[in-house]
Amino acid sequence: MRVLKDILYKVSLVSTVGDMEQVIGEIHFDSRKVKQGDLFVAIPGTQVDGHDFIPTAIANGASCIVCEQLPSEQLDKVAYIQVVNSPRALGIMASNYYENPSEKLKLVAVTGTNGKTSTVTLLFQLFMEMGYRSGMISTVENRIHDSIVPSSHTTPDSLQLQALLKKMVDAGCTHCFMEASSHAIVQERIAGLHLAGAVFTNITHDHLDYHGTFDEYIKAKKKLFDELAKDAFALVNADDKRGMVMLQNCKSTHQTFALKYPADFKAKVLSNTLEGLELDINNKQIWFRMIGEFNAYNLLGVYGTAVLLGEDEEEVLMQLSKVRGAQGRFDQIHVGGVTAIVDYAHTPDALENVLKTIAGVRTGGEQVITVVGCGGNRDRSKRPLMAKIATQLSDRVILTSDNPRDEEPEAILKEMEAGVNPVDFKKTMTIVDRREAIKTAGILANAGDIILIAGKGHETYQEIKGVKYPFDDRAVALELLELLKKN
Repeated sequence: MRVLKDILYKVSLVSTVGDMEQVIGEIHFDSRKVKQGDLFVAIPGTQVDGHDFIPTAIANGASCIVCEQLPSEQLDKVAYIQVVNSPRALGIMASNYYENPSEKLKLVAVTGTNGKTSTVTLLFQLFMEMGYRSGMISTVENRIHDSIVPSSHTTPDSLQLQALLKKMVDAGCTHCFMEASSHAIVQERIAGLHLAGAVFTNITHDHLDYHGTFDEYIKAKKKLFDELAKDAFALVNADDKRGMVMLQNCKSTHQTFALKYPADFKAKVLSNTLEGLELDINNKQIWFRMIGEFNAYNLLGVYGTAVLLGEDEEEVLMQLSKVRGAQGRFDQIHVGGVTAIVDYAHTPDALENVLKTIAGVRTGGEQVITVVGCGGNRDRSKRPLMAKIATQLSDRVILTSDNPRDEEPEAILKEMEAGVNPVDFKKTMTIVDRREAIKTAGILANAGDIILIAGKGHETYQEIKGVKYPFDDRAVALELLELLKKN
């Protein structure tokens, strides 16, 4: 419970009506969760407007309403706070309510189209190896030191996020590494956070279903850096042409990492095999368990972040060589001479990176068989691109369902098929059922061949018509390959 005026500290207010000294129970932006003495924040949304639910919140016992537009009818027993931006106000109030936990942590946010989860996971593993009690907020899972907290979004809502950070502080954590999705940045879910630094991995076409245009998507990522404090650091990938765009108008310390262009943190790939990756980082040669150029970028970004957080360079490299990376990112399964690789690659750029990595570690005439789909209710423009890349960089391709969600799987696959060049038709087939698609890939594979199962990675479900059915690409691949081997 907190005093209302304290919760409103640093919130941009337009007007206030009522008792600012009252004690507030909890903060909610869902009117159904409101209880007696709680505060309700009316959030304008794309589907519904929280302002329409102010009467419901009051009926459920709300003693304070925070909104952008004051209701025409106001009750004497209720305090009304008019703010400039409700979502931003929610983030700041949530931070105040939970006693500003981010100010008691070294909190680093990582944004970009690809590599967020891997970078955050590597940072978490690294700092745990170096003896720090640490936290992680990611697509795969949230961690409070040794405890796992299930993750439902890349970045939680403001209330969940601040509550999670408070638990980390209470558990004695000193560091936290979090993914910052473009949705979360635009929706002000990270408002009220005090960041030690922010990392930009890369940007390619994605989420245009939400942002509308690529320029708006870039602006969403840039907003994270525009709002960094002077005492923070901004670390960006200089090999991505939008990396320097992120630094425009950024008040914090600017740092860069790169494999190709001059940068503060520089690396060169010395060798790349299915067993691991050898890099020269700032003139020090280190072997890592990770694979591929895209992971070289992730490792370099992690190295730069750790150094900027004050860690010793040699200690960082030594401990970083031990870590394994994120679940569902280039996970390998070996059965009967066949290698299956499960990867979360769900954007054209990520799929191309993984397939080029596989091409780089091929040793002979082995086939590369790719199983790939596209999610429903998401950016449709990438569907033909995904199929085009898969067919150009694979020997055989099976187009299949990903998470069709509310769309018809067949319709999604038709849009993917449109991207296949006529010359590649013969090596492409479409199998709607994902399990059957993986099984068919196993039947087609001979000893030495590589099967890439792309798109879902760490996910343990398949979402169809609003229902999440159990489905784990790794478990299914292992089961089917072992069954095929016996037969």
